[in-house]
Order: sequence, then C-alpha cells, then structure tokens
Amino acid sequence: MAATEEQISSSDYRQTTLPPLIERYIPRDWVFPIIFAAFVGVLVWFGHSVQEFLLPGPNTVTVPSFVGMALPDATNDIARMKLKANVVGHAPSNQYPKGVVMNQEPQAGMHVRAGRQISLVVSDGVQTMLMPDVRYQSLRDASLDLAHARLQLVKTTYVRNDDIPPDHVISQYPDPLISVTQGTAVSLLISKGGITSIKVPNFTGMTIDEARGLAADLHIKIGQIVWTPLGKNGPPHGQVVLQKPAVDSVMGPYDVLSLDVSAGKNESGRLIHQTHVLAAVPPAEPGQNQALRVRFSVSDATGSYDLFNGYGEPGQKFDFNVTTIGTSAIYFFVNDTLLGETKIGQEPKNAYGKPLPKGQEPPAPDEQQQ
Repeated sequence: MAATEEQISSSDYRQTTLPPLIERYIPRDWVFPIIFAAFVGVLVWFGHSVQEFLLPGPNTVTVPSFVGMALPDATNDIARMKLKANVVGHAPSNQYPKGVVMNQEPQAGMHVRAGRQISLVVSDGVQTMLMPDVRYQSLRDASLDLAHARLQLVKTTYVRNDDIPPDHVISQYPDPLISVTQGTAVSLLISKGGITSIKVPNFTGMTIDEARGLAADLHIKIGQIVWTPLGKNGPPHGQVVLQKPAVDSVMGPYDVLSLDVSAGKNESGRLIHQTHVLAAVPPAEPGQNQALRVRFSVSDATGSYDLFNGYGEPGQKFDFNVTTIGTSAIYFFVNDTLLGETKIGQEPKNAYGKPLPKGQEPPAPDEQQQ
C-alpha cells in the first residue's frame, strides 16, 4: 500500500512540474495556434512544391522534340531556349541518317528550368561493310564467316559440280565485296560433288584443242601441259604425244590430266618467259558499284587461260609472277573492259615450219661475238 502511494506521488510530481516549465516560455493559450500555424505552413510549402512540379513556372521551359533534326539545327534551337545541348553518344541506325538526332533526354513535353542540359544521341547512319568472299570455302567455314560479319545465311542450294569438292561453296549472293549492312540475307550455292570415277580415254594423236574439248565433255580437268621439241621428224605442232594417267586408267573426280604436246617440226625448243606483273584496279566512278570484276588473261604458245578471274576493290593491287611460253601477252580487264595489254614474250621469226633459205641463216654464236 505504501508503494502504491509512493508511485502516485511521483506521477503527480511530474504532471505538476512540467507545465510550469513550458509556461515559463510559452503561454498556455499560444500552444494550439502555433501548432496550427506550423501545420498550415507545411501544407502551403507542400502545395507550392507540387504546383512547381506539375505546372510550369515563369523560368521553366517546355522541351520540344529534337529527334529527326540535324545536330547543328537541334543545337541552335536548344541554345535559343536558354538550354544546354550535350551529345552523350552516337549509334548506328537504319532509320535516321548520319548526323541526325535519334534520341534525347529529357523527352519532349517535359518542363525544365532554364539552363537545364539536354542530352542528345546522334545517329552514325547505316553501317555498311564489304560482303565477304566465301566462295570455295567449306560450308562450315563460310557459315562461321557470315555469322562473324552478322549476316544471315537464309538459303543453301546443292548442285553437282565437277570442280568444287562436296560441301564447298560454288557461288554466293550477294556477290563478294559489294556493300551490305548487318542482317543482310545471304544465299549460297553448294557443291554436292561430281562424278565418282572417270575412265581415261586416249588423247594421244589429238590436237591440243581436240583434247581440251574432249576433257571438258568428260569433266576431266587438265593440269600441266608440256610442249616438247621432237625434232624435224616429230609430229605436227600441237599434237598430243603422251598422257598421264594412261589410257583406260580410272581417275577420281578431282584428279588432273597431264599432257605432253609436240612443239612442232624443226623446233628445237621454245622461249620461256618469267615475268613479274603488278597492276592496280582503278578507282570506282561516282555511282558505280564498289565490287569490280577483275580478270587477268594470258595468251601464249600453249593457248589462252585466265590467270585471275574474280572480284577486286577500287585501288586494290595485284602482284603475280607469270611464266609463259613463246609469243605471249597478258590482258587486264575490269568489268569486261580491256584496260591494259602487256606483251611479255616474242618468238624469233621463222621459229616454226621450214628453215630459212641457205645464206639467210642467223650468224652462229661465235660469229656474233666477233
């Protein structure tokens, strides 16, 4: 009972001693008005903040859209509105040309104070690249190259081919070295191989042109052709005298045929020329496709053949070491237009056929030195 009375006395003491302490500084009648005034002040401040946030004030600007404007025009407009332009990045775009604003922050329609920074992202335009040349590669390697270039392989077509091994690229679309963009669809023509085996016919006694024609009909590839001097009683010029593999042998689809051909009667041999050729593809004309068809063709005593037949870039250089036999020349074509002709070998007069009449023979080597 005593403890209870003591607790009550302590509580009464606290209640009776605190109000006089407050009343010493603030009269009791002022407490409520002060609290109410503070509440009203907070409410007014909050309302003003909301108003400034939602409604434009005298120093605020409504941000227009700068997307689609050239960067100089957008920068000038931003400066006239007493805002600050800042290019924060560039990005490729298939929609906006190079140098055009493609994004902004703050977005159009927002209210900002004067002097606020407007961040701009500017387009670098469409990013183009040269179409890689995947011809003659395996399908696996070609697929990896296309994926690395971010191009889409959408179609593969298989056909029989006697020159390209199975599962290797014969041709492609788009053509090599033309300008393409990321995601371009690519189609490939793929070899499914050629004839599994070929029985070799007899080419001996044919002219070299007849032998080439028969080999083409039978899908036989001719490799080395050796022109051999066989003396005054030898076969006529251009007649096949020896072949390898032999008659009735079986060749694989990618084996090659070698031929020995008579150099002609009264022929002691042919002049062999080794030449270094350096040529450059001319610059492309305005509006011309960057992919140029380039061909180097050789003509000599063995016939005509292409040293190179493919695509080249404007300004690209070609460097070859060429061996030719007899009277020979190299022809340089771009897009099937002859741009240059270089003669690199000339047989002496009357090198074939009948010998010169007596008294008109060229001087012997000993006589030339005298």
